Amino acid sequence: MGEKNLMTVAWMELLSKQTKFTGLMETNQYSEEYGLTLSEEDAKVLLAETGHTLQEERRVEFGPGVMPQIICAFCDSTYISQEDYVQTLVRLQEIFFLYKNEMLDEITDEELLNFMKEQFETICCGDLDYLENTCLMIFSQAIRAGYQGFQRSCGTGEYHQFDEVERWDHELYLEALSDLLS
Repeated sequence: MGEKNLMTVAWMELLSKQTKFTGLMETNQYSEEYGLTLSEEDAKVLLAETGHTLQEERRVEFGPGVMPQIICAFCDSTYISQEDYVQTLVRLQEIFFLYKNEMLDEITDEELLNFMKEQFETICCGDLDYLENTCLMIFSQAIRAGYQGFQRSCGTGEYHQFDEVERWDHELYLEALSDLLS
């Protein structure tokens, strides 16, 4: 590659990083309502981790990337605090790209984020390991096997069809507790 081409590539990479950095900092306007903000250093860490994850998962992003969407989807979670905000975002992004690959890109970013957020808040109770190793693993198997129902629902309300774990019924629990206390 000639010197002029290398300069063009370097300039494009710098512009892309600046666009992503600006996009990350702009998410503070939305997330600060929930007590979560990114410092400039946090944004730099997220950019570095994004590069690492993209390389590891052999993916490419254009424009601001998926991280602003992840932030907007998850910043209102009761399971995320300022203390673990950046680490949680890094992990959510890793999980996101892993499962974009696992689902063979058959699912849109919006559908995957909707599914992830719904499970994170309900079934997983904020447990990223359970989200990654159970909920998304089961869902990705269904998608690879040809399931397309998520397209109608935009990724919401899907997991109950595939959930293999028997859950306790909250109302039944309250009724049994009331019987015990009577």
